[in-house]
Amino acid sequence: MLTLAQAQALSQSKLTNQVIDEFRKDPLFDMMAFDNTVKPQGGKTLAYVYSRVKTQPTAAFRAINSEYTAQETDTEQFTVNLKVFGGSFEIDRVLQNDETQIVNHVQFQLQQKTKAAKALFCDTFINGDSGVDANAFDGLEKAVTGSSTEVTPAAAINLSTSANITTNANLLMDTLDAFLALLDGTPSALLMNRTLAAIMSGIARRSGYFSTSDVDAFGKPVTKYQGIPLLPVGDKPGTSNPIIPTTVGETLIYAIRIGQDGVHAVSPEGNSIINTYLPNMSEPGAVKKGEVEMVAAMALKATRAAGVLRKIKVA
Repeated sequence: MLTLAQAQALSQSKLTNQVIDEFRKDPLFDMMAFDNTVKPQGGKTLAYVYSRVKTQPTAAFRAINSEYTAQETDTEQFTVNLKVFGGSFEIDRVLQNDETQIVNHVQFQLQQKTKAAKALFCDTFINGDSGVDANAFDGLEKAVTGSSTEVTPAAAINLSTSANITTNANLLMDTLDAFLALLDGTPSALLMNRTLAAIMSGIARRSGYFSTSDVDAFGKPVTKYQGIPLLPVGDKPGTSNPIIPTTVGETLIYAIRIGQDGVHAVSPEGNSIINTYLPNMSEPGAVKKGEVEMVAAMALKATRAAGVLRKIKVA
């Protein structure tokens, strides 16, 4: 397993490190672990095959001269196909060579393309559905829908006004505690949109059950509930539409436990994870092309390593 911080330490390229830095500024990306073991099969596909644990093992006492009742942990085999994503940009050599006093055009375009690529990964990590887009990988929403860790309260928890937040803060925390108890361990993060993250900050001030003393690798404060980071997930690439939506005034919270036996990303064998292809200004041709590219997918190794709490009214 490899994190972006570890991949960055292995990279010798200054620009590649800057690109990885941009990806790491997204808190989900920064904590994500990549199983970088996938090899092309027959030179055509990038398939990652794993078994998802669906039930827990049992143990029992037995009498002398008697046998245990056999029980096998139920698993289901899944195959995820790694998908290629990223983007390219073009720069006229005159702009790069003669107008760098204003901005380094290659570095600027690389930064912007990185921003779009990480937004696409986060969006697909949560909302991806290969049945809708054959070029995308399946995401968290598809994996947890219909599972034992999908919680939908009978009535929405109303946090749509300041008064409702004060009234229903304890209800949210009680419901959240019951939801977290369904998981197979303490989650690595609770994922939500920025609207709900702002409301959770209000609940933190009212309740005193949250902590904000920790900071991430870039010095930003991290709000935690029971020691679990609350991660606001941003917008879909090229839009101002949130990755985790608010639909008819209601939104949701995802919980994920990142690890080899839980939720993680997968990537091809090697250490790079993120690849950059920079324009060569010394070659013929007036217009040069650069690219940022990743090959990745999401794996859920245990059904109870992720879950979703729905029907949280914020508007």
